[in-house]
Amino acid sequence: MSTTVATGRRPRNPRRVARAGALHVVSILVGAVVVVPIVFGILGGFKDNGQLFANPFGLPDPWVPGNYLDTLGSGAFWLQATNSLSVAIASTVLVVLVGAMAAYIFARYAFPGRELLFMLFAIGLMFPFAVAILPLFVLLRELNLLNNPLGVILPQAAFGLPITIVILRSFFRTIPAEVEESAVLDGCGPFRFFWRILLPMSRPALGTVSVLAVVGSWNNFLLPLIVFNDSRWWTLPLGVQQFQSQYSADTARILAYVTLAMLPSLVCYAFAERQLISGLTSGIGK
Repeated sequence: MSTTVATGRRPRNPRRVARAGALHVVSILVGAVVVVPIVFGILGGFKDNGQLFANPFGLPDPWVPGNYLDTLGSGAFWLQATNSLSVAIASTVLVVLVGAMAAYIFARYAFPGRELLFMLFAIGLMFPFAVAILPLFVLLRELNLLNNPLGVILPQAAFGLPITIVILRSFFRTIPAEVEESAVLDGCGPFRFFWRILLPMSRPALGTVSVLAVVGSWNNFLLPLIVFNDSRWWTLPLGVQQFQSQYSADTARILAYVTLAMLPSLVCYAFAERQLISGLTSGIGK
């Protein structure tokens, strides 16, 4: 009796083993690209500038927690965090609300030009924000929205609509038509069906687009840079400027500040990871 029959195991395919090993190596490299800068920033915040220049990749010696403590004790940091949070919440509520209503129409109603109009929104995914920065600045200036939170909230919501509509439309189309027909027979109109039935059933997709909108707003630097000239309206990405002068920069404090500023988005991703993946994959093939 052969060894294969005796052990009950099939011989491993060398190509499959090599492919799996290559995937593991690629995964490790990708993970290193993501993790190493984060670790460098965290450890760099515990150094002074002399240690950063002398031994940038080593452990702090001695550890300097003052960079983090000074940042946490700064009123400017908490003001900027409050501004970032307010702008992120307002942008997210607006983009999810408008995007959900638009996606509902695209998913559940047939009308002439529907696919063409949806394609225009989908094309928005390929439209880089930097290309629109100059006309957007001129428009905001004409509307008197510079140094106004609405000057950031409205454009962020507009640029977040394409991905929101694409994700929600795909998810809404997975909900059986029989659910809506049963609701109509029970006297439920389209608007009530949307609010009372469709949105509660779409929590995974709504969570996905909400996380994307919050993190995108939290990390946005270019738009607040052109809108907010007054430091009272600065968000966290703009706050790095306070550690820079004309001829030098306090690099250690910048690393501590950036580390604290990115913690909320990392925590958001960590807790919403399964929700994010579920929402992105739920509408595939629909």
